[in-house]
Amino acid sequence: MRAARLIKLVLLLQSRPSMTAAELAAELEVSERTITRDALALSEAGVPVYADRGRSGGYRLVGGYRTRLTGLARGEAEALFLSGLPGALRDLGLADAASAARLKVSAALLPSLRDAPDAVGRRFHLDAPGWYQEPETPELLAPVAEAVWDDRLLFARYLRGDGEEVERELCPYGLVLKAGVWYVCARAGSSFRTYRVDRFTAVAVGEERFVRDEDFDLPSFWEERAAEFARSLLRAEVVLRLSEAGARRLPYVTDRAAAEEALAAGAVGDDSRVRVVLRVESEEVAFSQLLTLGPEAEVLAPDSLRTRFREAARGLATLYS
Repeated sequence: MRAARLIKLVLLLQSRPSMTAAELAAELEVSERTITRDALALSEAGVPVYADRGRSGGYRLVGGYRTRLTGLARGEAEALFLSGLPGALRDLGLADAASAARLKVSAALLPSLRDAPDAVGRRFHLDAPGWYQEPETPELLAPVAEAVWDDRLLFARYLRGDGEEVERELCPYGLVLKAGVWYVCARAGSSFRTYRVDRFTAVAVGEERFVRDEDFDLPSFWEERAAEFARSLLRAEVVLRLSEAGARRLPYVTDRAAAEEALAAGAVGDDSRVRVVLRVESEEVAFSQLLTLGPEAEVLAPDSLRTRFREAARGLATLYS
């Protein structure tokens, strides 16, 4: 444990000009006294760790000292090579840079770990797009990515879902690849929005850089927006009476969050069936989803959907009579 912590301490000091004992203690989840002891141990071992005294002091490495990555365990090395997404890197124009970086990391590894890239490549492959679509790299992805990397303003023409083309001045914070589709998360004015890259009809990368909001967290923002988008699709409601088996299966045939919300608020009747109000995308979608539950679900409302199920039941009875 201590050896791994000492290696991490050196790597932290390599990545930053200076760090206080409090910062190192928080990063390594130990006490400041432990940091003092670790720094002394590194110094005695020949690693040039220097402590600046005073209010603005801290620990730093002297003379541009660098260490090789000999502290990587096999699992860590394999995880490192697993983290790359070849298709995404190629789309962003970073395939050559990623290949060079992997070669440099491989060269720094111990001989016993240098087969890590091959071991991972033989065992794992990520195919992000869905089965029934041919992914296409958006024509304007490269300049959008350039603006993201350099924190530059992006002037764009964007085709909205209603067919209207609008002009936008964006501060592009990050890119997301979801099921083969590229999105850019950007600040437009005072609010953050998500744009499909393949809907940009023209973009120009500005010379001016924008100042990032350091509190912005791309994964959290995307998770929140994705959940909002999923909820926005559920514009209709149906009332159901479910058997115990139907209640168990409901989250697997329709939107899981909507199903769990409906079941949590449901009421059990005298016949032991639970009555729920379920949010759905549309009556058409609800019909195709709920039909798979068969007699385990009864539609109570709306009447038009109940009529469709009655007609479907008659058709099935005739077919199998």
